[in-house]
Amino acid sequence: MSEDLIARGWASFPSEPAVLAWAENARHHARQSVADPDQQQGLVCEGTWFVGVDALQNDSSGRLPDGPPLDGAAWQTACALYGTLPLHKGQVSVIYPGYPRPRAGESEAAFGYRLRRDAAHVDGLLASGPGKRRYLLERHAYILGLPLTASGAGASPLSIWEGSHHIMRRAFEAALGGTDTADWDKVDLTEIYKATRREVFESCPRRLLTAAPGEAYLVHRLALHGVAPWDDGAEAPDDGRMIAYFRPEWPETGAQWLTAP
Repeated sequence: MSEDLIARGWASFPSEPAVLAWAENARHHARQSVADPDQQQGLVCEGTWFVGVDALQNDSSGRLPDGPPLDGAAWQTACALYGTLPLHKGQVSVIYPGYPRPRAGESEAAFGYRLRRDAAHVDGLLASGPGKRRYLLERHAYILGLPLTASGAGASPLSIWEGSHHIMRRAFEAALGGTDTADWDKVDLTEIYKATRREVFESCPRRLLTAAPGEAYLVHRLALHGVAPWDDGAEAPDDGRMIAYFRPEWPETGAQWLTAP
């Protein structure tokens, strides 16, 4: 599976009992987070997306209170490739029928990009300052997706532009190659990021990744990805299309973000 991740930018993993046990326990905790009044600021896009950043109260190994350890082939593959990095509190991304609606403060152009291009992005390149310029502010090692509910194929699956990580790597190598790695977060990547996204849209196939609890997928940290619109008639439980995500960061500011597999 590591070969798929490196070559295509994503890899899917079949269901495993250990992953299913973790997902069933995590779903219980995720429901509590979704219902928590203090978490309601995470409900955006007119109630069609619960962003759920840091919504899971797991420890650095991924274990939730009174739950089984995080395990399985996807997790083991990530650790083998990138080391056993400490995990942050997991994101619980929940999509509901009708997604996408405009997000508060979102421009017409930004909503159009969300609608037509799945709000496709590379994680860690965050908008900063009044001009919303893009900087590398988070150096993730990988993205691990763990579905918590069983949903139909049209229920806003994760979208990924296959092979885009190769194109993104070349562009960012050109932009950052002459800069000390400790200063990469000071380099304005806005224009090269936009231009490279256009290149990706023209040359890479868009894939839709669907999975059920017990299954998992890995996404390359440099891959362009997003969330597809909810298809009319798509099936999902009352909990919505719910996925837990982990994006651990490297603890040091070295070159791994560009040089690791």
